[in-house]
Amino acid sequence: MTAAERTALGARLAQLRLPSFSAHCERLAERARQQGWDPLQFLAELADVEVAERADRRVARLTKEARLPRGKTLETLDLLRLPQAVRGRLPVLCEGEFLTAAVNVCIFGNPGAGKTHLMAALGAELVRRGHPTLFAPARALTERLAAAKRELRLSRELDRLDRFTCLLLDDIGYVRQDRTEMEVLFELLAQRYERRSVMLTSNLVFSQWESIFPDRMTAAAAVDRVVHHSEILELDIASYRAEQARQRQDG
Repeated sequence: MTAAERTALGARLAQLRLPSFSAHCERLAERARQQGWDPLQFLAELADVEVAERADRRVARLTKEARLPRGKTLETLDLLRLPQAVRGRLPVLCEGEFLTAAVNVCIFGNPGAGKTHLMAALGAELVRRGHPTLFAPARALTERLAAAKRELRLSRELDRLDRFTCLLLDDIGYVRQDRTEMEVLFELLAQRYERRSVMLTSNLVFSQWESIFPDRMTAAAAVDRVVHHSEILELDIASYRAEQARQRQDG
C-alpha cells in the first residue's frame, strides 16, 4: 500500500470513527501476513482492538464525570471491618444489576464508620462496568439545585442529573433545614423514583429524617420513595478514625 493509499484509508477510518482501526491496522496486517490469517480473522482482530479501546475510553470519560473521591476504592477499603451481611452483598452490588430496576442503596452508620469510602468504592466499580455515575456531597448538590430553582432553571439541572444511572449522595443528614433546599431535594428524589438509582449515606436512619425535612409529610413521602425499592447497608461498627487515633495514642 502506498503512502497516499495509507493516508486515504486513515481518513476513511476517521470518518467512520474507528481510531483504533487506524492506529493498529498496519501492525495487525503485518502479523496477519506472518501468521497466515485469512481476511476475516484479520478483521476480527481489528474489531476486538476497537471494541476494547472504545470501552477504555468510555470508562476514562465516565471516571472523569463521576467526580469520585480519590483513593476510595475496594482495594483500599478494609473489608474485614465491614459487617458480614454487608460484605456478602458487595459482589452483587458491584455488578450493577440493581440499576436496571432503579433500586436505591442506602448506607447507614455512625460518623467515621466508612460510609463514604464504601459508597465511593461501589461507585468506582459501577464506572468500571460502564455505568454513568455521579458522586456529590448532598449539601453542596441541594445548594446548587436551590440556586437553579431561584434562577428558574431547576428542570434543566434535574435533566442533567438524569443522565447519570446512579447518583451518589454523600451525608444526606447534613442538608440544611432550608425550605427551598428541602423542596429541591424532595423533587430530586421524586424525579428519580422508579427511574434512576440513588445511593446515599447518612448517620440518620429513616425514622430521623424529619430533621432533614422539617415538614413531616414531606419527610414521610421522601422516605417512601427512597425505601420502596432499596438495599439497606448498615455499618454498625466503631469509627475508623477513632480507632486510628487510639492506635496512635497507644503506640
